[in-house]
Amino acid sequence: MFSQKDDSILEKTKSYLLQQVAVSANQIDSSSEQLFAALQGLGDLGLLGLRLPQFWGGKEFQQQTFNDFLELLARYSGALAFLQIQHQSAVGMIVASSNSHLQQKYLPHVQHGKCLLGVGFSQLRRTGKPTITALPVIGGYELDGVVLWVTGYGMFSEFIVAATLSDGSAVFGIVPFQESHALSTGAKITFSVPAQLAAMTSTNTVSATFSHYFLPEEQVVFIKPAGWIHENDKKNVLRASFLATGCAMAGLDVIEATSRQKSVPFIVDALNALQQELHQCRTAIREAQQDPAGELSEKLHLRSWAIELANRIAHAAVTVSGGAANYSHHHAQRIYREALVFTVTGQTTAVMAATLEQLVRRG
Repeated sequence: MFSQKDDSILEKTKSYLLQQVAVSANQIDSSSEQLFAALQGLGDLGLLGLRLPQFWGGKEFQQQTFNDFLELLARYSGALAFLQIQHQSAVGMIVASSNSHLQQKYLPHVQHGKCLLGVGFSQLRRTGKPTITALPVIGGYELDGVVLWVTGYGMFSEFIVAATLSDGSAVFGIVPFQESHALSTGAKITFSVPAQLAAMTSTNTVSATFSHYFLPEEQVVFIKPAGWIHENDKKNVLRASFLATGCAMAGLDVIEATSRQKSVPFIVDALNALQQELHQCRTAIREAQQDPAGELSEKLHLRSWAIELANRIAHAAVTVSGGAANYSHHHAQRIYREALVFTVTGQTTAVMAATLEQLVRRG
């Protein structure tokens, strides 16, 4: 159940997105300056620590309410939704830490964006030789290797990196999100240029290379056992679905606006059918999230349905927009690219298989 307070915050969020974000969504997709301004707008409203406990000044949203918040953001700007979730994930990790020093240092400042953090741990999903390793040394750990994906370069001041230990466990620690060189030891962190992604280039996603970098013990968030990320992915398999359903809602907004302009019956018919299917999909996902003991196979099916539906609705938005959708600045074109990004966001082998099965079944 939502509280009136939660409803009020969601309404405040929607008002901000409609007034300040929706009108500039295409520019936000390509301009890191405008994206950062939109992120700071969320911070000004105190919306960057929604699951932060009230003890630390947070909103302490329940997961269901946070899902609605995430879906709202994805509806009006995929780039903003993707960027802020990096920060909110980092905040959640620090909340779950037993390192009170880190909690006192960071948590009072995260909700309003006075301190912005990223994350870099998706490499743990890869099989084979770890891309970045940690060696225990006196007072902390020495990190060597590459973090392939870190979002928010130039916007976040620090990020939480995960490096694999010799027993397969992983140490998570907070490190600078800027070039760092220690001439005396040769230790350094360097970053690539931002990746030229198909969408959301403004998020400044880079790779980070660590060479003999010293991570002090006081900056360690926690250590997770081998295989932790795979169990965590199973537990949270539906979480990224709300990015896809928000993207689908954005596509429906385009189709609805076009139906009013063109007054063509078959566009209205398509809109009604897609609205009904999205409603069914969103309802099923929310019901499944309320059942922690639910079958993983069913949750994977729902995740893949949301992915496939978002892409289908985005394609429909392109279709009704006609040739104008070929322009990179057209809303339908941006939403179509966002649907592609959300197809592979947080993707695991199981999600990939379920998505392919959904696409083949639809065919």
